[in-house]
Amino acid sequence: MEHPENDDLYKGLKVNKGVADVPTVNPYLKRRVQRKEYTPSEFVEGILKGDITILSQAVTLVESAKYEHQQVAQEIIEKCLPHAGKSVRIGITGVPGAGKSTSIDAFGMHLINEGRKLAVLAIDPSSERSKGSILGDKTRMEALSREKNAFIRPSPSAGSLGGVARKTRETIVLCEAAGFDTVFVETVGVGQSETAVHSMVDFFLLIQLAGTGDELQGIKRGIMEMADGIIINKADGDNIEKANLAAAQFRNALHLFPAPESGWFPKVLTYSGYYNLGIKEIWDMVGEYMEFTQKNGYFNYKRNEQAKYWMYESINDTLREKFYHNPAVEGMLGVTEQQVLNNEISSFVAAKRMMDLFLDNLSGKK
Repeated sequence: MEHPENDDLYKGLKVNKGVADVPTVNPYLKRRVQRKEYTPSEFVEGILKGDITILSQAVTLVESAKYEHQQVAQEIIEKCLPHAGKSVRIGITGVPGAGKSTSIDAFGMHLINEGRKLAVLAIDPSSERSKGSILGDKTRMEALSREKNAFIRPSPSAGSLGGVARKTRETIVLCEAAGFDTVFVETVGVGQSETAVHSMVDFFLLIQLAGTGDELQGIKRGIMEMADGIIINKADGDNIEKANLAAAQFRNALHLFPAPESGWFPKVLTYSGYYNLGIKEIWDMVGEYMEFTQKNGYFNYKRNEQAKYWMYESINDTLREKFYHNPAVEGMLGVTEQQVLNNEISSFVAAKRMMDLFLDNLSGKK
């Protein structure tokens, strides 16, 4: 008997027959279509035509840590370079909660309505534990994410300096080649990341808040000196007076700093990203800055300095990668680390030994 409990001896008990195991895979699920593999030339052709799908795949290659992906990515970037450099690059930063994503949505729609093409590169902080990122910035840009002339690409910071994705500058090149005439680079928040973003944009916009307590907390010398424009968000309702007071305090603080190298004196404006108030004035300020720096030659000077900066950054990255992937170094790194932990040698002696080993290995010495 299948179920002895159903025997007459056990009155009141009844066990129903079970159901057969269902298949683990949905029979109605279609087989996944294999993604087409493009050659570097096909990637470039698609990017120059403005194909968003191909552009997205190319950005994925740029961000990939795989050696073979990097080889393809570098070839694509090299071929796209002659078609790049024609956009306005704007860095947007501010403390967490300042309304960066909401503001970008409002700014972006203003530009789209003017007939511009906008690429938004949002840097998402990576977890130090799992190394993962939510990549959820796109969900906070509801209006912009529906526009065909907008390309929003959240990227994981991947543990690089201050949360700035190392490959963002190369992604800018691809976006410019695809025909985007305005590029936003949104940073994680106020921190070291601003230095890296400042070195890849033309205009650096700092978003601040009013009515959150000590206004002087927002006046940090390093970030203030980098800003080409400061805007006070949430200047609406009962907060308008506080926003105007905060703007006055920032203007006074700016007078204490040395004159910027560009010759441009940063402006402080108030606006409301949520209610779309004061957006036009902000972009009039950006346009005024671009015209001013192009006339006095600072625009081209800054672009050249940035290219030089990223050349040296690339050299540093390549040296670091070559060092850690050197077979001799890989073989001895764990042993040397253990000697440091056992207090047998100091950290500095260990570092010198590893560098000597690396250099000797490169030169062919035994």
